[in-house]
Amino acid sequence: MVHWQKLLFNFRLAVEAVLHNRVRALLTGLGILFGVAAVIAMLAIGTGARQAILEQMKLIGTNNIVVRAVIPEQDEERTQQTGARQTSNERPWSPGLRLDDADALAEVLPSVAAVSPELEVQTSVAREGRWMKSRTIGVTNAFFALNNLDFHEGRAFHFVEEERAMPVCVIGRQVARKLFPDTSPIGQQVKCGKAWFRVVGVLQGPDARPEAREQLGIRDHNSEVYVPIRAALLYLKDRARIGRDDLGELNEGEPLPDENYHQLDRMVIHVREARQLRSTAALVGAILKRRHQGVNDYEVQVPELLLKQQQRTQDTFNMVLAAIAAISLLVGGIGIMNIMLASVWERIKEIGLRRSLGATEADIVQQFLLEAVFISLTGGGLGVVVGIVAAHLIAAAADIPTVVTLWSVLLSFGVAAVTGLVFGLMPARKAARQDPIKALRTE
Repeated sequence: MVHWQKLLFNFRLAVEAVLHNRVRALLTGLGILFGVAAVIAMLAIGTGARQAILEQMKLIGTNNIVVRAVIPEQDEERTQQTGARQTSNERPWSPGLRLDDADALAEVLPSVAAVSPELEVQTSVAREGRWMKSRTIGVTNAFFALNNLDFHEGRAFHFVEEERAMPVCVIGRQVARKLFPDTSPIGQQVKCGKAWFRVVGVLQGPDARPEAREQLGIRDHNSEVYVPIRAALLYLKDRARIGRDDLGELNEGEPLPDENYHQLDRMVIHVREARQLRSTAALVGAILKRRHQGVNDYEVQVPELLLKQQQRTQDTFNMVLAAIAAISLLVGGIGIMNIMLASVWERIKEIGLRRSLGATEADIVQQFLLEAVFISLTGGGLGVVVGIVAAHLIAAAADIPTVVTLWSVLLSFGVAAVTGLVFGLMPARKAARQDPIKALRTE
């Protein structure tokens, strides 16, 4: 009998032995099933989280520092101690986040390649009877470069348009579809609030997940209008200039309302090299603290570092999941070894009979090893199905991205096969070393 025929014959004997004890084989394979399913689900969660983090890094850009304007809270403790109402004159005065700050940071810090100031104004955008609620953002051309934005048509602002605060704008795709369904918006006029702007470009913004935009402060570029920052200050809103309408009707002796006094809402600072991120962020904080009279009315963040910390946390979580999956596979392997050892003692006479009829030790090893591998592969195949289903259920229930890859399925299935080989080898060798005469006499 040639080698492959002997292998096929031993495999048939192994399958018959497993099917003869279906329930025991099924219970034995459950450990492998859950182990493989855990591996696939763990890798799907880890791969999905890593992919989401990489997408977020792409959206925020690399080597960026974000400075956000905040309204400082009043000192409530001092108010309670004095028993008097605190007015805005009792705390140090700050000019707020201004366009001058952006110019100063770009001029003073040699590690800074570009600074993108932003002013956000809630407006309605209208054109020939069509309108939609939107946000008009005052930016510079650095905004489009730092956010990796492409243009669907048209162009960015000309430097003359920026310097002279000309009323031009760049709109998102959704704004273009809403206001210009049948024609090109380039060269057309749109009304943002009370001012008219001429469209010079249409953005092809990325489609980011809503939770990612909220977490990282990423704008929905497709549904917003962008105008030169100086034009926004001139035509829309300049909070650094206080007029009669801003003061409102105040009773004599009452403090001014604690409203947003910042000229800008945020700045994005692009650093030349990644190794300079932490030091530049510290310098930005020190410079702004001095320019703002020590008032902490700004927040300096490095989104890339936050995402890397999140990725490290996710990697630790993945290691914990991997350990749990490995324990499940170990328990499944021990179960296979235990059942195969019990099977050797139950089938001692069968072993003696096969040896007396001419079967070699290699044949006996091959038979019992194939039984263990068959059980583990069956459990592994079912575990692959359960793992894929579990990954999709986790994604739906927990609203987190999961990605099942081909290599994770192959890895899990391969681990199941190796588990069957490793833990089935000792029982198989024990069965092959039985003395045929003693085996036949065993009751």
